[in-house]
Amino acid sequence: MTNLLIRLFIKDSENIKSPDVRRSYGTLGSVVGIIFNLILAIGKYTVGFLFGAISLMADGINNLSDAGSQIISFISFKMAAKPADRDHPFGHARIEYVASMIVSFFILLVSWNLLSDSLEKILDPEITTEFSWLMIIVLGVSVIIKLWLCYFNRRLADKINSSVMKATAADSLSDAIATSAVLVAMLVFKFTGFDADGYMGIAVAVVIFIAGIKILNETKNAILGESADPEVVESVKRIVSEFPDALGIHDMVVHSYGPGQTIVTLHIEVDGDKSVFDSHDMIDMIERRLNTELGIQSNIHMDPIVTNDAEVSHMREVTRGLVKEIDERLDIHDFRFVRGVTHTNLIFDISAPFELKMSDNDLKKEIDRRISQHNSEYFTVTTIDRT
Repeated sequence: MTNLLIRLFIKDSENIKSPDVRRSYGTLGSVVGIIFNLILAIGKYTVGFLFGAISLMADGINNLSDAGSQIISFISFKMAAKPADRDHPFGHARIEYVASMIVSFFILLVSWNLLSDSLEKILDPEITTEFSWLMIIVLGVSVIIKLWLCYFNRRLADKINSSVMKATAADSLSDAIATSAVLVAMLVFKFTGFDADGYMGIAVAVVIFIAGIKILNETKNAILGESADPEVVESVKRIVSEFPDALGIHDMVVHSYGPGQTIVTLHIEVDGDKSVFDSHDMIDMIERRLNTELGIQSNIHMDPIVTNDAEVSHMREVTRGLVKEIDERLDIHDFRFVRGVTHTNLIFDISAPFELKMSDNDLKKEIDRRISQHNSEYFTVTTIDRT
């Protein structure tokens, strides 16, 4: 059914880099979600009201909030598709992250209301539930629909890498679990006479709350800025490695301005004796391939290095080895060798992971000590790059 809906309502569905196609996917997901959640909300609330099932009524309100969330998603996809302008030179795609955060707040609000209603029912035994097989049918159908909506939104999210749709898929799954819990409570009441409606409502509220916190945390990371997708990093390195004159790559920074809006800056080491025009031509080719193959805009800086001086090449490798003795994850780049009358300066940058417990100052001192032990006439001038 998912593939059928995509074929019917999305033209050029494979061109996911197009803002119009992304908007079409978002519109499809939002409209489908709005329709089904409104149907479920009306059905659950009506049946829950008729038979005094608070957890069922709360589940219906949850579906109503889901419909509201889908409306927010619909608006966010419309806004995200707007082209870049003077005030927003990198486009509007990050609006999806804001929409995801709003969805998470809706989810947390629903969990709080459900918790309050469930506690009230437990503390006031006069609030009773009347069993009806109609409730079981409504709940069973709801679980099936929510599981399909989870699958549907996950498929669309994977197609266009949408944080909003991933959040919606997670919400649908938590709804399916929550509704299943209500269904179990109704069956327990039927066959044992024990009214577990309030207790199950608390369990449902906890499940919904955890889902909301998870979405909020993921969205917060996207807005604040998170580490680059390893697949993106490896793809960039693969393309650069296909150029023999690209001798090294470092200082890569990946900036994400929302799905489909990725900018990469990096440094590439080149032979200092090569023609600057030839090296620049290679850089142009790399930037072109990154754009055409990965959809990434890039800004590449050339770092010329000495390759035909035996002493410089030897000390570069010696220094790299000494640095890696401290921690295998360390590496060096931008290595320069400046000879003087009384001493020689080894000038280089060190790539160090954030996980390295040693402070930058201690790391510099340790490297300086090891280089001095190798040759007391060598001084180090280092810069630490945390990656």
